[in-house]
Amino acid sequence: MRGRSSHRRLLPTSDTDPYCPTPAHPVRCRARQVDSDDQFEPHHHAWGQLAYCARGLLQVTVVHTDAADDHAPPETTTIVPPSRAVWIPPLARHAVTIVESAQLLTLYIDASAVPTHWSRSRVLVVSPLLRELVHALNRPLRPEGAAGDALLTLLFDEIEHADTQPLGVPMPGANGDRRLRNLCEAVMQAPAQHATLAAWAAHAGASERTLARLFREELGTSFQRWRQQVVLAHAMPMLARGVSVGRVAQASGYASESAFSAMFKSAMGLPPTRLLAQAQARPQAATASSTRA
Repeated sequence: MRGRSSHRRLLPTSDTDPYCPTPAHPVRCRARQVDSDDQFEPHHHAWGQLAYCARGLLQVTVVHTDAADDHAPPETTTIVPPSRAVWIPPLARHAVTIVESAQLLTLYIDASAVPTHWSRSRVLVVSPLLRELVHALNRPLRPEGAAGDALLTLLFDEIEHADTQPLGVPMPGANGDRRLRNLCEAVMQAPAQHATLAAWAAHAGASERTLARLFREELGTSFQRWRQQVVLAHAMPMLARGVSVGRVAQASGYASESAFSAMFKSAMGLPPTRLLAQAQARPQAATASSTRA
């Protein structure tokens, strides 16, 4: 994905001591405001974490080191929009780029408390109850005793049953087929260049049939479904920056704004105009705030 790497500010990943969870205190909450193009370089923790994006837009890349599921992709790049959260299991290597200035609340969860089947990263839809539970854990005086136990019971139940959204872009591993890796990287850089696998195959040094098989075997998906995730990963930051839906549709390789909007709403559950309206409202709110000050 194209970025503005020359302007990125690296944030520390070793300042977590005050927030480290323990078996006795299995969940800690860390809240912070992070700016556009801030970046956390690849790192990992002994604990799992739930990164909740209350406001803004994140890009998270997770590399899984376990081999429990041979059919699961080893690497996934995920877009985390407002009111969504990404789960990152213990020891999973991950990197985070702040696409749009964000209010980030992260729950650090001790490995002893993480259910064994929470072994893959995923994007969660944050329900109103889950949102309030996260904020409750961020209070200076969080509940203790029976109330604290009840809060954590509710928290884990909400995470367990939260709806998920397919916002991840799986990528081939380092030991995967080089032709597939090169193709995926080319599509990530310019998703609008071609719409079909047949067109991309002409530049990949492999037949369409071979590439389709590699997508199924290494990434567990079809090319068209994978490319849709790439388009969403490109489109959401553009919409968040206030780019018109028509221009985003064109940049995504769609012949019409209506076709792009239908795809976006089907995947995201809301039209792209909603995200665009939120982006356009932010400068107005900032201007009003500065005027009052």
